[in-house]
This record gives sequence, C-alpha cells and structure tokens, in this order.
Amino acid sequence: MDVSALEAGHLNIRLDLIAAGDQPNEPIVCPSLAFFLRHSKSDKRVVFDLGIHKNIKEFAPAATEQFLPDVKQTVAESLESGGVPPSSVDLVVLSHLHWDHVGDPSPFTTAEFVLGEGSKKALSLEPGFSLNPAFFSSIRVPEDRLRFITASDLNVAIGPYPRAMDFFGDGSMYIVDAPGHVDGHINILARTSADGAWILLGADSAHHPDLITGNMQVAYRVDTDTGAVTCIHDYKEVAEENIRRIKLLLEFPRVQALVAHDVVWYEENKGKEVFLPHKIPPLVQ
Repeated sequence: MDVSALEAGHLNIRLDLIAAGDQPNEPIVCPSLAFFLRHSKSDKRVVFDLGIHKNIKEFAPAATEQFLPDVKQTVAESLESGGVPPSSVDLVVLSHLHWDHVGDPSPFTTAEFVLGEGSKKALSLEPGFSLNPAFFSSIRVPEDRLRFITASDLNVAIGPYPRAMDFFGDGSMYIVDAPGHVDGHINILARTSADGAWILLGADSAHHPDLITGNMQVAYRVDTDTGAVTCIHDYKEVAEENIRRIKLLLEFPRVQALVAHDVVWYEENKGKEVFLPHKIPPLVQ
C-alpha cells in the first residue's frame, strides 16, 4: 500500500484529558490526521478517517466550545490538491464515529464506507444508546453503502493483534480490531513495501505518542462527590492493552505507527513530502 498523510483540521486538547498526573493547563493544538492509501496491485483507493467537518459548529456545537476545532483544509480538499477526486475513492474506512474523524462524507459519492460492528451503537442502530454531544455529531454516513466489519470478518492474527481482517486477501492491508476507545474502534495495518515495511494507522488508540512509549499514562479521574468517572476512553483497561499491542508492534523491524492526534510527528513533518501527492516513506533496514 502507498500511504500518504492528509490535512484534516486541528483541535485543542487539554493534556489532563489524555495523560495522568499534573499537566499544564494550556491546551495543545493537535492535528486530526487522515490518510490516503492506494493498493499497488489493483489501484483501489482507500481513505482512513475523514477528519473534521469545516462547519462542525453546525453539527456538534458542544465539541466546538470544548475543543475549538480549526479546519483550513478538509480531507476532500486535501485529496483534490493531491490530484485525487473524492468521487474516485473506492473505500472510506472510519476508525469510529467521533466528530473529529467522521468529517464530511458527502464528497465520497461512490465509496463503500467501512465501520467496526460496535459503531452500530453510535448510529443508534442498537436500542438504549444516547450520543454524547461533546464527542458525536449529527453527521450521517451513507447507510446504503455501509459495511460493518463483524467478528467473523476478524478471522486472522497479525503481529500482536489476535483479531484482524486481511482486506484484499494478499497481506497488504489489515483492518485491525483496536478496542478500548469506543465500541467498534478499528485501525489499519498496511504493508508499505514489498520487502516488509509496515505502518499502523492508530486513530484514537492513543492521543499522544508518549502514551505508546510509556512516558505518559492514560488519564483517569473519579469525582469524589458524585463518583463520576472521567476518561477519554470508554474502557480504560482495554485501551491500555491496545496501547501495549502498539508498543509490541513497534518492536518489529521496519514498523512505524501514527495516531490521529500525533502532534510530535505533525510538527516534525508538516510541509514535508509525506502529504499527498507524496508518500510516507517506508522505513528502511
């Protein structure tokens, strides 16, 4: 798979929401990265996540007040500027349905949309589920072109991941069950060279690269008066196990991992030839 980064907007995240311990009060401005992938054998075009909608205040006002999103270039505009019309995209894989990942699906007029089966809850396809307005928007994906990755689809193991799907059947791109953040959260593990380089697109598996290295720990607070729990992940212990899997994956040679809000990678690479029409170079020996 050829893999390119896409500009997809920015948001402000307070470190105390994502990392345990005393953290600075000043929020950090993080990207909400999306990615374009091209299958070298079939030329199938894949987009992973859709970033932030340019008019997100209309669709998720609570998110706008809390996270102050800013979108200078949408995923569709990033694709167009890189020479890829959104209408030519074959597949849109959404890691989950939080507002900073679902973007604007409307330009992708012929693509099949892929979600983890657990995302049915967020689509209100399961009873008894209510949306948190700070994290979900009213934007809808086209349900007539929607495919859910089921437990039976996740029938192979790859590296430290026991549940994955070999999407093209040739070992080039795996959809990986990456639980913990929300129900149905999925990642992509893509082979980026014929001789064995790989990249994990980790979405919200972790919200800062230091959580993967172990230099940060996942934030978790319990209100002593109300008992209310605050954690950016719905299932903290499961999310921590998923983070451990990423760390194990990175012990393999020639493997890199990028999470959606990787401010360190973005600051090092913005303006460089890793964004479409260029490719993220595979790691070398």
